[in-house]
Amino acid sequence: MRDILAIDIGSRSVKIGVIRENVEPTFDIYDTVLFFSDFGSPSSSGFRLNLDRIGVREDVLVRATGYGRNAINIAGAEVVPEIQAHASGAVVQTGLDDFTLIDLGGQDSKIIYVVDGRVEDFYMNDRCAASTGRYIENMASILGMSLEEISRYSENPEKLSATCAVFGESELVAKIAKGIDKHSLAAGVNMQIVKKIAPKIESHPPKRIVLVGGVALNRAISRIFAKRYSVPVIIPKLPQFNAVIGLLKPTR
Repeated sequence: MRDILAIDIGSRSVKIGVIRENVEPTFDIYDTVLFFSDFGSPSSSGFRLNLDRIGVREDVLVRATGYGRNAINIAGAEVVPEIQAHASGAVVQTGLDDFTLIDLGGQDSKIIYVVDGRVEDFYMNDRCAASTGRYIENMASILGMSLEEISRYSENPEKLSATCAVFGESELVAKIAKGIDKHSLAAGVNMQIVKKIAPKIESHPPKRIVLVGGVALNRAISRIFAKRYSVPVIIPKLPQFNAVIGLLKPTR
């Protein structure tokens, strides 16, 4: 069996998984800019990885997916559509065949409808940051909270009307100036994540939700999904590495 190096190139981070014969898979995460400056160099055939630095053999099978896979061509890599990679990863991680998969990443969001273990339909938003990690990061900064702290609040959400990440900052500042409780504002920010993508979720009413991506670590959002749709919300063991896990199917 060949070693497999799986790379999910996100807008904010690069996730890597390596599977070797008779060894448990290993996973690492890097800042996207630092990864490409530290682990390789551009060439005429595409970006060339320094496999020694990553710690894999020269004959490793490289598979790539993610937001940046087309912008950065990794020389010699097998490119896999991220919808396919995420669906496969969620099936592997949960053991389920039928679910609504929600991936909330740094700058994009995806809703994938999986039936009998296959993608039946999907929706992807990569044009607006309102339902992504970037939105939460910006709002948490204005509230003076860490990402861990903002993830605590889901009750009594303050109603927010701005769905744009940029205009949302101005709205939040105005509400803070009026003395509105920051905990309610934090809950309102988390609610906005759900409200932004709710119409697409409800176009295929979910029986269960699998939540992946960095935003899956926000506990408040999983509670809001569960309460809004009265369905189980499952967060796999490695939500940030879901697409990578989908790429790690061995070949012989």
